[in-house]
Amino acid sequence: MKSILYTGAKQVEFGEKAEPEIGPGEVLIKVAYAGVCGSDMIIYQGIHPRAKAPLVMGHEFSGTIVKGHGSLPPGTPVTVYPLLSCGHCQPCRNGYAHVCDTLRLIGIDCDGGMAEYVKVPEDKIVPIPEGFSLKLGAFIEPVAVGVHAVSRSRYRPGDTAVVYGAGPIGLCVAGCLACFGAARVIVIEANPHRLEVARQMGFATIDAARDDLRAKVRAYTRGRNADLAFDCAAHPSVQASILDILRVQGTGIVVGSYKRPAEVDLIQIEFKELTLVGIRVYEWRDFETAVAILQSGRVDFERLLSVAAPEDAPRQFGELLSGDTDAIKLLFQLG
Repeated sequence: MKSILYTGAKQVEFGEKAEPEIGPGEVLIKVAYAGVCGSDMIIYQGIHPRAKAPLVMGHEFSGTIVKGHGSLPPGTPVTVYPLLSCGHCQPCRNGYAHVCDTLRLIGIDCDGGMAEYVKVPEDKIVPIPEGFSLKLGAFIEPVAVGVHAVSRSRYRPGDTAVVYGAGPIGLCVAGCLACFGAARVIVIEANPHRLEVARQMGFATIDAARDDLRAKVRAYTRGRNADLAFDCAAHPSVQASILDILRVQGTGIVVGSYKRPAEVDLIQIEFKELTLVGIRVYEWRDFETAVAILQSGRVDFERLLSVAAPEDAPRQFGELLSGDTDAIKLLFQLG
């Protein structure tokens, strides 16, 4: 089968690989589309602490069942809930399997969806509704991250929210807020192309490279500041302003994954009675909500998707790492 294989630091190859053989409780999927995530880029750079070459990356993908499912027939369109939890640790036993003590992921700890076929545990299969685009099906997972971030934020309809970063996750968070009835969503971004995409999607925007962030947020909120601020950029510069632009008793939500500890102004948290919330991936129900959001068509998420051939993977990964691309969410079309 054709596959995109991570073979070492800054090395991916397109080539042939043996089709996986399924065992009891496993399902074989013919992959249609597979998305490139930030964690895939960490793997590509050779700095992911768990991923080991050779590896088929990809935990955001869609496709159709080939065989192995107990109740869904071959040809059923599906995506996959890629979290592999132990089921025995305290978080798992208490209903928080998404923050399992030894959490693993398909596409990181075992082969994933950047191949013509992939095998997954049967209980990770998420059916896609009839008529739902398989292209959008590969984007259900990122939207689920947005759903989980908003649900953890103590969001209330009518809130004003600031989103740092107009990458895939930032725009997913912004889109979910819009679907849930936010009064205003303000997106902060330095990249001109991504800033323009956010503007075209109907969000208020702030140019992080040129604007006075604090003054612009106060202007947008008539001096009140934001109810919520989502850090989807995971850049140390965010911490220089995120607490300033929150109202008293506002909430900051850390969505992006920091590589190093960032300084946090605890005095502001105390004096303004702020709340800081962390999120990690998603829960099963977030996938169901993500499907409903994508089906509604209220936000044009498809405009974020760029499609490439798997044969072009070495060049595409290089351009994503260098930033020499306008792609916001890159999908490889494998079927």
